Amino acid sequence: MAAKSTSKTQSKKSATAAKEKRRPDSGTTPGASTNTTAGMNAFAAPRVLDHPVFAQPQPTPDPSVFRVPHPSDDAAYKEIDKLNAEHKLFALPFPAPRGGVEPQVALADVFGGNQKAIDSITSAGQLVFHATGDCGSVKGPATQNEVADKMTADFTEADPAEVPQFALLLGDIVYSFGEGQYYYDQFYEPYRDYPAPILACAGNHDGMVSPEAHATSLDAYLRNFCASDFAVTPEAGGLSRTAQIQPGVFFTFEAPFVRVLALYSNTLEDPGVIADPHIGTSQLDFLDAALKRIKDEGYEGALLFATHHPPYAIGRHSSSVDMLAQIDAICERHGVWPHAFLSGHAHNYQRYTRTRGSDGTQIPYVVCGNGGHGLVKLAKPGSPAPRAPQVVQAASNDTDQVVLENYDDTHYGYLRVVATQSQLRIEYHSAADGAQTKAPNDYVNVSLAGRKIAHFVARDLGHPQAAAEARARLARQPGKRRGK
Repeated sequence: MAAKSTSKTQSKKSATAAKEKRRPDSGTTPGASTNTTAGMNAFAAPRVLDHPVFAQPQPTPDPSVFRVPHPSDDAAYKEIDKLNAEHKLFALPFPAPRGGVEPQVALADVFGGNQKAIDSITSAGQLVFHATGDCGSVKGPATQNEVADKMTADFTEADPAEVPQFALLLGDIVYSFGEGQYYYDQFYEPYRDYPAPILACAGNHDGMVSPEAHATSLDAYLRNFCASDFAVTPEAGGLSRTAQIQPGVFFTFEAPFVRVLALYSNTLEDPGVIADPHIGTSQLDFLDAALKRIKDEGYEGALLFATHHPPYAIGRHSSSVDMLAQIDAICERHGVWPHAFLSGHAHNYQRYTRTRGSDGTQIPYVVCGNGGHGLVKLAKPGSPAPRAPQVVQAASNDTDQVVLENYDDTHYGYLRVVATQSQLRIEYHSAADGAQTKAPNDYVNVSLAGRKIAHFVARDLGHPQAAAEARARLARQPGKRRGK
């Protein structure tokens, strides 16, 4: 993981190097708001630093109550439901990201230019990171604490190569409408001890606008995840974590062994929308440019797509069929497909395998929307729970087979993703297992070259050597040889 501090000279050099990759702006934070957040005015200037800061210097006990009480949003949702019934809800426009057609940010950038940390990952031969979605809770901090505490426990490892390097939130970070005044309780406080960068896809609740409030879509999200500098925002409420420096709501994220294409699936409950007459085609242009660059470069690492709305889902939230068709068309054009697709939104965990009829390759579609907000069962009350595995889409001349492999609609949890030069492993961990449990509840492994589900090649973490040394010591003791 990235070092928490460097010398002042190194920090300035790192910050300068990272900043040169970002388009300079007028010096203001995007989407500044007049909302009051954690007793501070969000219009106040962020405190700009020359390096990123992640966890607090010392761990603190979990809070039991919110700092800012969260009242009921029932009145706003009644208005939203009425608008939806009248077909008056549409995808909302969003600001263009910094960086042209394919906005890019690298792990080295979010580390503040710490190349030594990047070299350590490369030499170790693998990258580990976390992912989860639908994190923000409006009922209190308990469920988020459960997930965040177990994620933070993953930083205690015997082998440094197993330590996560960052987290990727899969949308719906703050409920119900991404308001700045709730960022402290729903984002900064739960992850106060998480000692690594946190990036985030925007979810529908991050961009939704309450009909009872005069707000701008994505206001607080842009300020806290798409800043142009390492800065402590008013939403942090006195905590130390600096805002993330993503170029916008869609971007390419590059790290050793992995490349993530993050898309914004907009503000509707269902389906996800990445392009239409209301928001244009900038994300299709981005995806086209990103896949063309992958093909031109001959990129051989793990390629992941990430959106908030899932392409495949069962239960209360359904599949985003048109969104997937738009993505598939560009993948088909370039002959470049993801090794896996990560999403949230469904308020539970679901894992699918898509087997492409054209060549037999397999793509896991993993939904992890149980990061703390509120669990949703896949079956309606009184109906039997679905059996897994089962086919949810049969293969035909123009459709691929899709199998629901596993799910968890009972517990909160997160993903632990491991990428090496040859494989991609996606683990699901239930937070209810406790901080000391290191075994996943579900997992899938993909061969990068073969693009098929494969058996994971485990690393030697020292036990074979320790066992050999123990046998050698036993053999040297009189009377302990075999047969004695």
